[in-house]
Amino acid sequence: MQYFKFLFILSIFIFSCATNEKEETLLKPISEYFPKEKAKVLVVGSFHMDYPGLDAHKTTDENKIDVLKEPKKSEVTELVEYIKKFKPNKIAIEAYNNWNATEKLKQYKNGEHRDKRDERYQLAIRIANELQLDTIYAIDSGSMTDDLEKIDSSYTKALFKDFDFQSEDVYNQYYKNWYEEEDKIIPKVNLLDYFKHINSKESHQYGYGAYLIGDFKLDNLKGADIISSWWYNRNLRIFRKLQLITESPNDRILLVFGNGHAAVLRQFLEASPEYEFVELDRL
Repeated sequence: MQYFKFLFILSIFIFSCATNEKEETLLKPISEYFPKEKAKVLVVGSFHMDYPGLDAHKTTDENKIDVLKEPKKSEVTELVEYIKKFKPNKIAIEAYNNWNATEKLKQYKNGEHRDKRDERYQLAIRIANELQLDTIYAIDSGSMTDDLEKIDSSYTKALFKDFDFQSEDVYNQYYKNWYEEEDKIIPKVNLLDYFKHINSKESHQYGYGAYLIGDFKLDNLKGADIISSWWYNRNLRIFRKLQLITESPNDRILLVFGNGHAAVLRQFLEASPEYEFVELDRL
């Protein structure tokens, strides 16, 4: 009797294993439904090396660096050589069409603009020149709120009232502390190490989160409307422009943007079936 009971239990176990194995074969990875070949994109999020002072957070004078002087000049060269390992065939930057990026690249090839601290020159145009590329793509964009402003300025004025990055939300202080401490270490650490640090997944995750606190909480849903029609929309438009310059899954595209943009663009690229997001620290 015990023997038959053992056989019964064994048969149930075998049947169960076979059923589970069958289910596992049916539940294949979703990625298998999509092409394996994807255009590779390396996003190099940067602080603005010429300190134009246009962002909400301003770097104090004592924490600013000069990329035209040593030791940072040599550190920029090291950073450029590292990024070149990606071997991009296209480079796109945070600039509008009227910046005339490709014309500036031609001028750079002729010896001009070598004294510009702007990361578009120091990184993007310099890399394009050294890799003998002949085009720089300007893919920055205005947002939907810019369009709404032209239609009804009174609406956008009312919408953006009190949106000034001065919220008393306790999380604003956490971000303020983070930004100030980061500013202090830039003069003290190697630029390549710093760029790997600020382009990490963790850094981008918290950078993305900066737009989900503070004035995002204005008047119930008002902040959500501002962020979605302004910041989120602007970056979606940038992503769309990236799609427009992508011609093949063999493309290797370098994006040089302010790191606030990079944090959002990472989300789009990681979710997209068309692109492979390349981590800066894994070249």
